[in-house]
Amino acid sequence: MKNHTDVQIFQMEIIMSDTKIIALAGKGGVGKTSIAAAMVKVLAGRYPDRKILAIDADPAVGLSTALGIEVSMTIDDIRKKVVATVEDGDTKSAMELLGEAKYHIFDAMAEADGFSFIAVGRPESAGCYCKINSYLKEVIALVADNFDYIVIDGEAGIEQINRRVMERVTHLVLVTDASRKGTQVAQTIRKVADDLVMYERVGVILNRIPDGPVRACMDLGDLEVLACIGADAQLAACDIAGRSVLELPEDAEVVRGVAEALNRLEGETV
Repeated sequence: MKNHTDVQIFQMEIIMSDTKIIALAGKGGVGKTSIAAAMVKVLAGRYPDRKILAIDADPAVGLSTALGIEVSMTIDDIRKKVVATVEDGDTKSAMELLGEAKYHIFDAMAEADGFSFIAVGRPESAGCYCKINSYLKEVIALVADNFDYIVIDGEAGIEQINRRVMERVTHLVLVTDASRKGTQVAQTIRKVADDLVMYERVGVILNRIPDGPVRACMDLGDLEVLACIGADAQLAACDIAGRSVLELPEDAEVVRGVAEALNRLEGETV
């Protein structure tokens, strides 16, 4: 079918491009969004001449707050416009509509100092996010070749991995705290990703790890530890004050840890 083939072509363009797609995943409540925001901060600071896109792929909509971004239009808003066009009797093909949607997607991106931002949004109807997740997958394919780095703050849990929303990424970064459930979710995501996701590197960031022998007791299987981040008082103060993670100093625990993780992922070339 034309629709299926054209989407495959878009996905192949990602594979052939130099775009680095970094997807973050993990159990809810482990600090994944703060780490994603810190990653955008570090990349934007290192590479002011490169194009960076932050995607808030979590319907909980936390990355915009962490980055101090006001969201006026989301990916789901655009999806609804496409659906409305079809329902109104427009006979254009699905791929023609996707091509038009690409322009809306770029219009919906918020521009900040050193990066662009777009959010998946939260569908009005409760329950399954299948439709917006499917559309998000196509959006990533559509815009990937326009950016050097894409940082995706994924939905908590394994749903987006299981549904192949992030079917092809260059770096899969799992985040866990010191809890047993956190490490179990990280390992489960890794196992599912091994079957359903094409990635070049995978590793785990340990977050909010207390001092002492806790890390040695954590069951991480064969996952490579990219960084171990302790409790961050500066991040906590920033969060309480409603300030952006971008305002954190370079010596903040989360910023230091994320910089270390990026260095481990690709050496000093990140």
